[in-house]
Amino acid sequence: MKQILNYLFEHKVLSREYAKQIMLDLGMGKFNDHELSALMTVFLMRSIALSELQGFRDALLELAVPINFEERKVMDIVGTGGDGKNTFNISTLSCFIVAGAGQPVAKHGSYGSSSVSGASNLMDSLGYKFKNDESVLRNEIDQTNMCFLHAPIFHPALKAVAPIRKNLGIRTFFNMLGPIVNPSSPTFQLVGVYNLEIARMYNYFFQGEARKYAIIHSLDGYDEISLTADVKSFSPAGEKIYSPEQLAGLRVDGADIYGGESVQEASSIFMKILQGEGTPSQNAVVISNAAMALSLNDDFGDYQAARDAANESLESGKAYMTLKQLLALQA
Repeated sequence: MKQILNYLFEHKVLSREYAKQIMLDLGMGKFNDHELSALMTVFLMRSIALSELQGFRDALLELAVPINFEERKVMDIVGTGGDGKNTFNISTLSCFIVAGAGQPVAKHGSYGSSSVSGASNLMDSLGYKFKNDESVLRNEIDQTNMCFLHAPIFHPALKAVAPIRKNLGIRTFFNMLGPIVNPSSPTFQLVGVYNLEIARMYNYFFQGEARKYAIIHSLDGYDEISLTADVKSFSPAGEKIYSPEQLAGLRVDGADIYGGESVQEASSIFMKILQGEGTPSQNAVVISNAAMALSLNDDFGDYQAARDAANESLESGKAYMTLKQLLALQA
């Protein structure tokens, strides 16, 4: 690691192959916590290069526990986190709405490192048991259209750095890796990012893959459709900017999508919205994100048709029933 750090301290950029080898070594436990903290700090001082992100991703996918959902065309809705906005769990809620509308979801997530409650904190608090047994996860999707992939049990490298990331309490380059290493290789993916530089990197990644995707960034800094400002999207169809009024007919205030100060508070907000007791602003935000995701699948039509399906999933209770059925399967 000393050689690697000296190389980086000289403002040099890692090649894709060199970055991959570093992450492979990390996954095999060759570095101690102090060395890993120093490595992460380097990328807090400068932006990560495309070759470095590619190499780190290559290694994580090579080391990952494989999961294959075969003919099930799954979707993921995920954000980088690290936007510092402390919203409620918008992506996870959107996943349940999407699943309730009939679209299979393999949600990839982890514990929050720079936020109060990450997707894994939430799912754990609700009683979901993390697992990487392919047959059990397939059954969850078959029975409920939903399963959750807890990143650390699929990615040994992510497990190794999780305590360090939590102690640092700020976003690191691992925030950028999470959304692009879902081990199930979803057919459809909606990814939220905290800045446009990362959005362009992701767009480059996904252009060479056989998946339908959209990358979104609210121009006031949110890594999701927040309806607090215009949102920019990147997809195979090109770049677009949408106003909150176009997406939902209203604009909301940041305070309307506050996520609480504890996992328990975040869980309470989550359940109220899922049970149909959300505020108009909360509902509009999750439905907008779910609709953008559903519109990636031509079976749901354009954005407005997808929005109707998302709204029906939440209002009818199908989204909530998806959670109840999923939790009933936990042994």
